[in-house]
Amino acid sequence: MQLVRYPRSPALHAVLSEQSYPSGTPVVVQSQRGLALAHTRGEPSAESPHAKQAPSGQILRAADAQDLAQAERLSALAEDLKWNLRAQARAQGLAVKIVSLEFTLDEALLTLSYSAEDRLDLRSLIAEVRHYTPARVNFTAVGAREQAVTLGAIGACGRENCSSRFLQELPPITIRMARDQQLPLNPDKLSGPCGRLMCCLQYEHPMYLELLRELPRRGAHACHTGSGACGKVTKLHPLTAQVDLATENGLLEHVPVSELEVQRGKGKR
Repeated sequence: MQLVRYPRSPALHAVLSEQSYPSGTPVVVQSQRGLALAHTRGEPSAESPHAKQAPSGQILRAADAQDLAQAERLSALAEDLKWNLRAQARAQGLAVKIVSLEFTLDEALLTLSYSAEDRLDLRSLIAEVRHYTPARVNFTAVGAREQAVTLGAIGACGRENCSSRFLQELPPITIRMARDQQLPLNPDKLSGPCGRLMCCLQYEHPMYLELLRELPRRGAHACHTGSGACGKVTKLHPLTAQVDLATENGLLEHVPVSELEVQRGKGKR
């Protein structure tokens, strides 16, 4: 099997045909929507979670010059149509954002991705499409994260956002991941360009969960074996295996867990 990706679109997990193609080879793929031009992304290893995914397409053949020319023509047509439809939507007073248009390689299907706060009847836009192509139009509502995948953006790290660059799927990201990593719960710091929690919060979360198992919970009562001072755990430092301990005499910062004794057997994760 090989991983195949459309430009600015979610990845496709495709069945490898009899012939193997080097990474980056343009190929024609039979996807769930129809024929599409894609580029191979290499063969996943046995340890890769993507190797266990059910295939969502099949590589038919390497793309030839005609396929590449057809894909370029349809891409240009889709771009022109996108701006025309945005103008038509404004003229009709439709509160909708036309995100992207994508043709299948045989021009049989045009997928129109849009975003809207309310349910809308967009069939009036089909008449405009008919002036340019006989393709059947499929309307697909997308959320903020899907828009980031399609349009691309620059993340807080200064690089292109992960969802449009390499992520194979969009797993749910929760505020618990930020809490477990002891991050400040500031929406401006934790949100990506799409306005949702950053996808990168998931990367180190399993390691933090493992480290937290060796730490007392925040709020647990513990005593410092060296000084005998007892107090409440106020902050955790998973990466250094230390905690901050608030005692009656003041705050003990960065106390190693090895020098702590949790009271009443409570507070261990």
